[in-house]
Amino acid sequence: MRLRVDEFRPRAGRYAFRVVQPRPALRHTTLSDPMRDWGYLVGDHDGLVRLAGLFSFAAYSPHTVVHVPLRRSVPRDHTPGVPVDLVLAHQSLGLRPSVWPALRRGLTQGVPRTVRTDERRTARHGSAWEERWERRWDRLPRADRIQPAVHARTLFLSGARDTFAAASLRLGRAAGFGPLGKRADNGYDVLSASLTTLLPLSRGRGTELDIGLQAYPPLAHFRRPGRPARRRHPTAASP
Repeated sequence: MRLRVDEFRPRAGRYAFRVVQPRPALRHTTLSDPMRDWGYLVGDHDGLVRLAGLFSFAAYSPHTVVHVPLRRSVPRDHTPGVPVDLVLAHQSLGLRPSVWPALRRGLTQGVPRTVRTDERRTARHGSAWEERWERRWDRLPRADRIQPAVHARTLFLSGARDTFAAASLRLGRAAGFGPLGKRADNGYDVLSASLTTLLPLSRGRGTELDIGLQAYPPLAHFRRPGRPARRRHPTAASP
């Protein structure tokens, strides 16, 4: 998969970071703060597909921070919670959320880039994590879970190769199966997948972060998979 991004090189004190943002922005995708109550990541098909690609890219880019601005996306009806942006960073990078406001101020004059992801490699490593979770879901080490934190209206997900790859697979499934939902072509959101089991447990209960698909209005562009394409009615001048 090829992803268009803008690349930045902001500094925080003595340290410089490589930060990428999707280009163009994910206009029809929103995220609510999962640390307050219930996290919900809901987007259209394009948004979920590109998010799957960004998680895959983050999995194999340990020295790069992925920033996905979502707070200024088109607001959706009945979206719960407080809207936040999203940052993906490897645990090995050691990025502290408190540093983010300084880095965010430096996200100017980005350089257009194109990055690639390897779907087969992502599927292999994501499936390996799923197998480990099925064997010992309650005894996974810290490194085998994505660590969430919220600061400066931004959700930080700190993970590793396999955890980000597993998240990418779930976003891909949400993009694939969400349009099949019975209410999808009426413009309602369809709960399609979840990242909850990738997050740490706390007293037997983890932070909840679910994934939904919702087509953006007007719905003339949306077609449920398996249905014939809509044909344009001929005009009076058509033969």
